[in-house]
Amino acid sequence: MNLTVTVLQVVAPVFILASIGFVWVKIGLEYRIEFVTKLAMTLSLPCLIFVSLMQTRIDPEALTALSLAAVTAYAIISAAFLILVKLLRLETRTYTAPLIFGNTGNLGLPLALFAFGDIGLSYAIIVFAVMALWSYTFGIWLVAGAGSLGKVLREPLVWGTVLGAVFLWRGWETPEFLTNTLSLIGQIAIPVMLITLGVAVARLSARGLVQAALLSAVKLTLCVGVAWGVGQIFELNPTAFGVLVLQVATPVAVTSYLLAEKYGADAPSVAGLVVASTLMSVAALPLILAAVL
Repeated sequence: MNLTVTVLQVVAPVFILASIGFVWVKIGLEYRIEFVTKLAMTLSLPCLIFVSLMQTRIDPEALTALSLAAVTAYAIISAAFLILVKLLRLETRTYTAPLIFGNTGNLGLPLALFAFGDIGLSYAIIVFAVMALWSYTFGIWLVAGAGSLGKVLREPLVWGTVLGAVFLWRGWETPEFLTNTLSLIGQIAIPVMLITLGVAVARLSARGLVQAALLSAVKLTLCVGVAWGVGQIFELNPTAFGVLVLQVATPVAVTSYLLAEKYGADAPSVAGLVVASTLMSVAALPLILAAVL
């Protein structure tokens, strides 16, 4: 399999959908970001996360080993970027969460499936679940600001992730009609998020993109190094090791932009990080895949 082609096949829809939002704004059409953000963050995305976790089937031993490795990796990465953002005197609410959390969902999951098959997808969902729980609790706390515990507890994304993890752990299933309904609602999330990203990109400046590219390079290097080291320490099997490195190395998630927009952080700067890191991943991910396969 040509890994470059594989990555391009996954990444291309990201740029196509973002381009729709970009062109939409440039030709002067109205786009209500506040409404779209609320729709995605309070309804569609929680449904997507819940159903994805509920429908995953994973061996208990693999779940434990990779979960511990993923928790350790994200703990180290979180501490490292908290320190780095402070040293660089960047705004914590804007930059910390995007640098910590990657696009483990709509980019990492398909890549894991293409590279490692069904077992790779199952492993990838473990890392996705760990990242999602940390992102929609600690990550929201970072973006919303100090004293925001109440906001975190009221966040539908948090409860969608927690309930999905509980259903995964217990092996429960919702009735088929409800699962189908939640799946349909969840399918709105990815295209809406990407189109909204394109709207934000239309307002970016060249200066913002240069800074975003430098920060994206730091993120990629640090995340790959940490994931690689943690995978070796936990002695993961080759597939689990490859999936951990791949997932942690994914570019900045589109949801980071939506969270910045929702909670009043510098959303255009976050959008720049999403674009720069995703472009960088086109070249980097094939190299990472070649190293772990």
